[in-house]
Amino acid sequence: MAAAHGFYVVPTGPGVGLTSVCLGLVRVLEREGLRVGFIKPIRQPGDDSGPERSTEFVRRTTTIVPGEPMRYDAAEGMLAAGRHSELLQALVGRYATAAAGADVVIVEGLAATAEHPNLDALNADIAQALDCQVLFVTTPQPSLQAVDDRLELAAQPFGGAASEHVLGVVVNQLNAPPMEVMGATRTGLQTPEVELTADAVRARLRVFRHPGFALVGAIPFSPAMVSPRTLDVAKHLGAAVLHEGDLATRRVIDVSLVARSVAHMTHRLRPDALLITPADRDDVILAVCMAALNGVPLAGLVLTGDMEPNADVMKLCEKAIATGLPVLAVKSDSYVTAARAAAMNLEVPSDDVERMERVMKVAAEHLDVGALKARIGALRVLRLSPPAFLYRIVELARAAGKRIVLPEGEEPRTVKAAAECGERGIAKCVLIGDPVEVQRVAEVQGVVLGRGVEVVEPTDALRERYVAGMVELRKHKGLTDDGARNQLRDNVVLGTMMLALGEVDGLVSGAVHTTASTIRPALQLIKTHKGARLVSSVFFMCLPDQVLVYGDCAVNPDPDAEELADIAVQSAASAAAFGIEPRVALLSYSTGTSGAGADVDKVREATRIARERRPDLRIDGPLQYDAAAVPSVASSKAPDSPVAGRATVLVFPDLNSGNATYKAVQRSAGVVSVGPMLQGLRRPVNDLSRGALVDDIVYTIALTAVQATQVGEGPD
Repeated sequence: MAAAHGFYVVPTGPGVGLTSVCLGLVRVLEREGLRVGFIKPIRQPGDDSGPERSTEFVRRTTTIVPGEPMRYDAAEGMLAAGRHSELLQALVGRYATAAAGADVVIVEGLAATAEHPNLDALNADIAQALDCQVLFVTTPQPSLQAVDDRLELAAQPFGGAASEHVLGVVVNQLNAPPMEVMGATRTGLQTPEVELTADAVRARLRVFRHPGFALVGAIPFSPAMVSPRTLDVAKHLGAAVLHEGDLATRRVIDVSLVARSVAHMTHRLRPDALLITPADRDDVILAVCMAALNGVPLAGLVLTGDMEPNADVMKLCEKAIATGLPVLAVKSDSYVTAARAAAMNLEVPSDDVERMERVMKVAAEHLDVGALKARIGALRVLRLSPPAFLYRIVELARAAGKRIVLPEGEEPRTVKAAAECGERGIAKCVLIGDPVEVQRVAEVQGVVLGRGVEVVEPTDALRERYVAGMVELRKHKGLTDDGARNQLRDNVVLGTMMLALGEVDGLVSGAVHTTASTIRPALQLIKTHKGARLVSSVFFMCLPDQVLVYGDCAVNPDPDAEELADIAVQSAASAAAFGIEPRVALLSYSTGTSGAGADVDKVREATRIARERRPDLRIDGPLQYDAAAVPSVASSKAPDSPVAGRATVLVFPDLNSGNATYKAVQRSAGVVSVGPMLQGLRRPVNDLSRGALVDDIVYTIALTAVQATQVGEGPD
């Protein structure tokens, strides 16, 4: 196997977002199906206590298990003792460990400072010792001309910007507010009058006259990247916590010192705002609590001055505070408190994984993976990793350009997911609901419904449009006009009729409805496509190393052999559609001919039927789970099987075993499961768990959009 390709990532100075770029590189390369390693060879000077931030974030946000970096004082001691070569040899050994089994390794360098200017030379020595290509990270502050000079200077220790060992640069924090504003307050951040684009950066920097020097990324500034938790602000201020609420999860984007009367400060009562006011301002306290009662997710309330808030006023506020509003108290006055809050260090704390995930997401979306892969060379993707799978779903959905109807259009998670899908171009989402209520739900969450979201009001006139079509589809069951009108009052039925008539391309429901409420209208109005004997389901199980397909774990209680064969064939097609090479194992409590009984015979017969229907597929059964999934077990139990030990599609014999297994794996191993995705319908309908997160809904919408490209444009 070829040696791993290394990228040594070097900041042009402190505060450029080195960690976020390194983690973004890890994320985007994993999405491409590459096996990625990470190493921080030496800790930054002065950072010798607690977990090293970059290493800890890689450990918490990926499946990589990075080694601990060397303490800087230990490295400095070796250099002072003339043991330069020994130091580099030690670092090469650490790099070899990180590179074992990897296609590419991200190496995070050191930031040279006024106190440690020698780190530029040390970075160059380490990069050379590790045989890595160099990638710089910089920001456009204070001007692009300064960036040009900075990059030329930074490249000199590595042979200059024209060197074959230098890959290029990632420009971070594009269009960020001026540094003096960023350091002073987060209230009303203003982007520059003229916003820079990647093309403008490429055109205006002289350093790109060197043919091999690439702009690997231009990452825009986002307020979410500098939004600490209310908990972090409380620690920074040394505040007493009067009411904890959602202290650990709410975010601070806007810091507001409230000195005006209530009539002149209501515009400050917006999502993610931290309000600072004296403890005796009863009017402001009551206004903040009214906003909380109306569903505005404020970051928190900080009461200043060395005094207690009025007990009677706080009693009036109990219901508002119970919504999760954090309430803090400090002894300093309001002006000093606001200044201290606004001047807070904006680095992501090592335990704030949610914020780092946001930062990684933004970074990954604006990195040029093509420029990276061109240097890595043609690498064979050995597996479809979870990041690669999720990335592929989104990209396929974007290319599909489909309209997906969401009958639960007033449900908060659904509204937020629809906005994200519209913004990212995953699909055009059609929300069924009262437009006023949908807009209210969006505003409370700080969500903007852009052009990618359509709201359809379920009026009587709208429902009437579908009565005739529904009666026609169900006339064999004796459905009358009045019966159709009555059923169409259910928004899931209304959305299903929109899908049946081809007005939308797919339907996603289930955040507040049962599985039966979602599936029953589809079975009645959409029906199965040609060649499908039944509707079944699959889960995409995102294991640490790869994605497996489990079917059927949600729909059919006890399929017979014909139905089980159909589930196997459908599941193989679903796997192939999403980039997973189908190797199908039909599972049982027995492997091969070792067992007997009706249950094993059913699986054996289903395997025969499935092979007969699809001789081109690799299908085997009956197989026990360990024989299907573990190579060492397969070599003894089923040595001649084309599937055993390498199965990617695992078909369970009944709903009892399938549902129990998927939930056991999901919960015990902390595995992300995407689904259930329904298969066999003429048009795609997918069900959500009622505990679905916003991301779950987003990926289900993406799955549905991709399915819509596979089932054709009309009924068979």
